Amino acid sequence: MISSVAVLSDIHGVLPALDAVLEEPDVRAADRIVLTGDIAAGPQPVATLDRLSALDDRVVWVRGNADRELVACARGATSDYPIDVWGAAQLREDQIALLDGLPHPVTLDVSGFGPVLFCHGSPRDDDEVVLVDTRIDRWIDVLADVPEDVRTVVCGHTHMPFQRLVDRRLVLNPGSVGMPYGGAGAHWALLADGVVQLRRTAYDIAAACEQVVASSGYPDVREWVEEYLWSRNSDAGAVRAFGPRDGR
Repeated sequence: MISSVAVLSDIHGVLPALDAVLEEPDVRAADRIVLTGDIAAGPQPVATLDRLSALDDRVVWVRGNADRELVACARGATSDYPIDVWGAAQLREDQIALLDGLPHPVTLDVSGFGPVLFCHGSPRDDDEVVLVDTRIDRWIDVLADVPEDVRTVVCGHTHMPFQRLVDRRLVLNPGSVGMPYGGAGAHWALLADGVVQLRRTAYDIAAACEQVVASSGYPDVREWVEEYLWSRNSDAGAVRAFGPRDGR
């Protein structure tokens, strides 16, 4: 049985944000670090994957839609996101193979919680959108095939932290480490002793932007970091943008 889990989602290849979270005492002490998808698609894909791979068996990897799309781009597919096409071209063959082999979803036994299901979009689809205000009937449908003994579900994908009840199940989203919507900083979650904590790690964003710009070869990197590291997208705007995809 795992005593504590730090959940890091939607890192999106932002190494300074990842490093800031990895230095948190509760992350350093956690039995497992679960990555709930969209790990490398961003301005520092190679360095991000290398940093996480160095943590060995402490890390539990879960596939996100952007991880799957990076693999597709590396094998010749096109994308609406130029940074994905660029990022796929940076990856080594071993990193492409790593992303290609990621599971979705993953269930772990966590002390105080029992079986916890970790996914990206939803348990049934890494690209499905469900939000804190998604109607309850839609939520019940999304979780219909989750085993009855799983009472906690952890999602990613929408970059906004929340927790809510769905027909006696606890559902949470840790928010995004590298591309937060609604507030700057690196967002993550801690599951320990039967308690969920939604956490935010503050770091020097101006310095991080300069670090990313200096180390990344992505042509539009300055514009990218200015938008995403500073969290120019509000949670209200993100909910409005995502809303049409959740069946409302």
